[in-house]
Amino acid sequence: MNNTAVEGLPEPKTLVESAYRSLRRDIIEGNLAPDEKLRVEHLKDNYGVGAGTLREALSLLIADALVVSQGQRGFRVAPVSLADFEDIAQTRVMLECEALRQSIAMGDDAWEADLVAAFHRLAKAEEKRIGSEIREEWEERNRIFHEVLIAACPSRWLKHFLSILYHQAERYRRLSLYLQPIPRDIHVEHEALLHAAINREADKAAAILSEHILLTFRSVQAIPAEQLNAKLQA
Repeated sequence: MNNTAVEGLPEPKTLVESAYRSLRRDIIEGNLAPDEKLRVEHLKDNYGVGAGTLREALSLLIADALVVSQGQRGFRVAPVSLADFEDIAQTRVMLECEALRQSIAMGDDAWEADLVAAFHRLAKAEEKRIGSEIREEWEERNRIFHEVLIAACPSRWLKHFLSILYHQAERYRRLSLYLQPIPRDIHVEHEALLHAAINREADKAAAILSEHILLTFRSVQAIPAEQLNAKLQA
């Protein structure tokens, strides 16, 4: 439960934002286990904030669907399962591929420049990764790359729903990156996405994106059941 700044990320502007980031990171990395009861009285000391600040941070995590509210019974970490991840992945494919097609059709030169820049920053972060360790800087730049890919899509609701799905997928993606049950070169996958997008090859880009998303699901699916259950409930 580390509140220090991460290279490449802006400093949190408020105590609520700082607590939100720390809680979110601990949920995604499994330090706070699925279904674990989040006791404000206990956690406020761990994160060095007051009860009111912590409750505000937990409310933000409810919006991310990473925490569930139980009314008068408080908060819990949202549960996880392989079936849930398959639902997330399939829904992402359906929505994100459509958003990418619209973005390619509507994107201008500035969008292309932003996409190239986002890919470059992501590639620099990839160079810093050590083994299968998930670096928060890489996760942030990976998220930005995917957001820029669909940035020219005119539907704000489509992008809003995809943001929620992307954050949900992070909890599972860490298992794929930690355990690496299926060999893959994520840099090459991102590079192929970049070239197809800036070349305005919508069908090719959508196919690459679909495979990119589903390969992460298949990677988690390939983890032996006992090992997967132990990690999901760690």
